[in-house]
Amino acid sequence: PPAHSCNDWIGPPDKHSNLRPVIFYVPPEESPLERRLREARQEAQACDQRFWARHNRAFRQEKEEFIYSRLKAKGLEMRDETGQKATLNAEEMADFYKDFLSKNFRKHMQYNRDWYKRNFTITFLMGQVALARALKWLRWKKKNV
Repeated sequence: PPAHSCNDWIGPPDKHSNLRPVIFYVPPEESPLERRLREARQEAQACDQRFWARHNRAFRQEKEEFIYSRLKAKGLEMRDETGQKATLNAEEMADFYKDFLSKNFRKHMQYNRDWYKRNFTITFLMGQVALARALKWLRWKKKNV
C-alpha cells in the first residue's frame, strides 16, 4: 500500500489457502489497546492462513490419489487418448468428498472452536477500543465547551 494510506489493504487470494491476506494499517499514535486488537487480528489471519493452506494441500493430494486409484481400478490412465485429464463422475467424487470430510471432522471442529475463541477476543477488543475512543472524544468535547 502507498505510504499515505490510512486503511487496511486486502490482497489477492493466496494460491495455497485461497484466503485474501490483509495488510493492517498501523496508526502513528496507536494506543496499547489498539495495538493488541491489531495483533489479535494479525494472529487470527495467520492461524487461518496456516490451517487452510494445510487443509487445501491435503485435499488436493488425497483427491489426486483417489482419482488415480479409481481410474487404475477401471484400467484407465490419468489422461485419455486425446491428452485430456481423465475424470470421475459426480457420484464417485461424492464418495471422496464424504470420506474426506468424515476423516477430517475433528480437525474442522477444533478449527471452529479456535476460530470462535479468536473472534470473540477480537470482538471484545473492538468493543474496548470503541469505548475508549468514545470516552476520549467526550472528554475532548467537554474540555472544549
